[in-house]
Amino acid sequence: MPESNRGVALGASAFLLWGFAALYWPFLSASEPSEILAHRMVWALLAMCVILLLARRGWSWLPAVLRSPRRLLPVAAAAVLISLNWWGFIYSVSVEQTLQASLAYFINPLMSVCLGVLLFSERLRTAQWVAVALGVLAVVVMTIGYGVTPWLALLMASSFAAYSAVKKYVDLDGMQSLTVETLVMFLPALGFVVYLEATGAGTMFSVSPAHTALLVGGGFVTALPLLLFGVAARQVPLSVIGMLQYIAPTMMFFIGWLIQGEEMPLARWIGFALVWSALCVFVLDQLSGVRSRSRARARARLDLMEQEAEREREPEKHARPDNEE
Repeated sequence: MPESNRGVALGASAFLLWGFAALYWPFLSASEPSEILAHRMVWALLAMCVILLLARRGWSWLPAVLRSPRRLLPVAAAAVLISLNWWGFIYSVSVEQTLQASLAYFINPLMSVCLGVLLFSERLRTAQWVAVALGVLAVVVMTIGYGVTPWLALLMASSFAAYSAVKKYVDLDGMQSLTVETLVMFLPALGFVVYLEATGAGTMFSVSPAHTALLVGGGFVTALPLLLFGVAARQVPLSVIGMLQYIAPTMMFFIGWLIQGEEMPLARWIGFALVWSALCVFVLDQLSGVRSRSRARARARLDLMEQEAEREREPEKHARPDNEE
């Protein structure tokens, strides 16, 4: 299989697993979302250790990161933000608000664009402004449809957008960064798990062996799609990754609507229709930008080839024939 096709397959698998995660966490309904999150952090570190060993990456890079506040602080901030995002997702699917999780990951690209303007002084094209305006209108309509602001969706979207922004300051690859993020949160999470078990409030051993296995498996549910995504991101263009990322929220939408039976009154349909319209505008603009950059690179290569050909002709043009005697 060509590398690009393999990358698409791995990327699609990552987003499919993220979509199916909406069905995984409700199996742990006997536990509070905070306890599930703590176990997810603890066992995600174990999963990353296993993955690093299988990938033969070693640990020689880790001491230098831990000794450098400049390198460690952005990773620690990223760990806090992704933990907040994880809690929001676990809570929303546990209380059968999966449609809010779907909405969160649909509007996340628009939230990232807004952060790019605020934090990195990025300039938006007209189509991008239209997409953002449609996204804002969708949230307003959703607020009317829900009767309250969809704060879970906004929490997940904003925390993941902020996480992505902070990752720009992290000088580690995806596997190393996730390992340090889980390491940063490991001791607080482990302390919370131990406290729950010591006070009798924990469910690690009091429900069933299957429940215990699912808690442990949460770490691998977290790490595996991230690993697949990391490999895919190196093999296919970001524009392709941008298309694939909508697999997960689409799956969450159908899980919430068809499997969990969440209500879809007219206002919610209108809100999601506005979000999907915003994403269509956003994606078409991104594709247009990719084509424009490709044409510009092709023109630049052609100009360079013409300049080189002209330089090769110059000596012939200025060469003089030998004088005949």
